[in-house]
Amino acid sequence: MTNPSSHSEGGRKTPDQSYVPGLPGRLLSRAYTGVVQHRNRRFDRGKRVVTFDRPVVSVGNLSLGGTGKTPTVEKIVELLRAHGHDPAVAMRGYGSKRAGISDEAELYRSRFDDLPLVAQPKRVEGLIALFGTERGRRVDCVVLDDGFQHRRIARQIDLVLIDASHDPFGCEVFPAGRLREPAANLARATHVVITHAELVSPPVAAALAERAASCAGVGSCGVASHEWSGFTVVNRGRESAEPASYIAGKRVVAACAIGRPAGFLAALERAHADVVEAIVLPDHDPFSQASIERICAPVGEGALHAIVLTRKDWTKLGQRPIDWPCPVAIPTLAVEFRQGWEALAHDILAAAASEPE
Repeated sequence: MTNPSSHSEGGRKTPDQSYVPGLPGRLLSRAYTGVVQHRNRRFDRGKRVVTFDRPVVSVGNLSLGGTGKTPTVEKIVELLRAHGHDPAVAMRGYGSKRAGISDEAELYRSRFDDLPLVAQPKRVEGLIALFGTERGRRVDCVVLDDGFQHRRIARQIDLVLIDASHDPFGCEVFPAGRLREPAANLARATHVVITHAELVSPPVAAALAERAASCAGVGSCGVASHEWSGFTVVNRGRESAEPASYIAGKRVVAACAIGRPAGFLAALERAHADVVEAIVLPDHDPFSQASIERICAPVGEGALHAIVLTRKDWTKLGQRPIDWPCPVAIPTLAVEFRQGWEALAHDILAAAASEPE
């Protein structure tokens, strides 16, 4: 596999490279932490906190970059809908936008029919506006995407995801490190799930789960891995569903613009693809024409069998008039719980059926 670190377009830094090192970083981190903690104390006292008349489930994290929030929110939405609930999803709406719709919002709209969605920085105002519509009045619960730091909205479930390959207990707060707030703030979480367990050994995942559970004051943590359950293959405008074994042995170019590319690249290895080039762009990159030409360019000797793109990136590229030189394979990402899903699902459903205080 080609070294992905050489593929940051235009010299831009990837998220893992963008921190301020040394004394300047530590000083800035201390100042940033002070602001964050002051803000948290205000929320702890209930200042500016809004309690809606329907339950709220928050999915968030402690760190910058991807921890699997989108597939986890999708799994929760599926659970709620399967048990007769009508959830809405509220999110910040970060990143590249097409027709005013962010990458993640486009993912949800492509995944679920008739899903009420708020995608704007002022989520309180967005939800109030939604609840005032005919469709919004049928909504009986809310799922917050990236809500751990968005504390203006009271919630019944405060789920925090921790990437197993990035231990938050050994990391600094931004800009010296990748934490949004100190790891000790995990204490306000009601539930914790260790994600990307496939990237570490079982003992490492278990040790992190034990420490996180102790910090959060919960009995135990869920542990989940990210797996590809199959592919949607687009070839000359036609789509087909293919099994997870589809790219095994095939010569492919892989490209992504996501917060944590390590999981994507590791999944390619587990799928036994012959990756002739891996192009890693910054999170939410809009894919310039130069990037597209590079993805589509012939690489080395032999035929190229497929171009592999994440579903998030395909929401942008699939709408553009690109003459793909070979089939495009979009993996279906699933969060597979190794432990803790039954207890978490029980608590989510109990919260969804409760009356907010």
